[in-house]
Amino acid sequence: MFSAADLPDTIPIFPLPGALLLPRARLPLHLFEPRYLQMFEDTLKTPSRLIGMVQPHDGPGGKAQLHAIGCAGRVTQFSETEDGRYMITLSGISRFRIQEEVTGFSPYRKARTSWAGFERDLGFVEKDDAFDRPRFLKLLEKFFADQDLQTDWDSLKEAEDELLINSLSMLCPFDPEEKQALLEAPSLSTRRETLVTLIEFALRGGNSEEMLQ
Repeated sequence: MFSAADLPDTIPIFPLPGALLLPRARLPLHLFEPRYLQMFEDTLKTPSRLIGMVQPHDGPGGKAQLHAIGCAGRVTQFSETEDGRYMITLSGISRFRIQEEVTGFSPYRKARTSWAGFERDLGFVEKDDAFDRPRFLKLLEKFFADQDLQTDWDSLKEAEDELLINSLSMLCPFDPEEKQALLEAPSLSTRRETLVTLIEFALRGGNSEEMLQ
């Protein structure tokens, strides 16, 4: 388990729209761009092996900007293909806040980060005491049918609260801004409430821009 002392001041940043990583969850990634292959190889040489996943968004003039809050994952698995690409798995460690981007000669982006305020990410698995699982699963079944999605319902029924809520937050087809709202939820219960709101809104035929205004 990571401690606050293990977290570096500067980490590489991987801006990927819609790719959400949460603490204690796992995110598979396919790396093929030269800059991200270099990022991966450099990351393996560091003690922490951390990569920061951040949602990009359009800034003034259409310039790509980064959201202030992301989540760092440790490279825990990887395999190389015959043509030099990598399939890797990041295990979520902690969210962070970008203090500033670090300029230099690196082909990929780096940021100086603050881990303050996300201490619970380094702790034990969270519980959601107010979680009404039967009601939630009934709503989820409607959503999956509406979106034509398939899942293993037996596994969902048996999954721990955190694994269930975080996995659905990562996997459900929400817009990047909606994913960011799920990431920034301060606790598991508030993430579950946000997830329910997004599902209910989708079932009513709404759109994210209308909801987030």
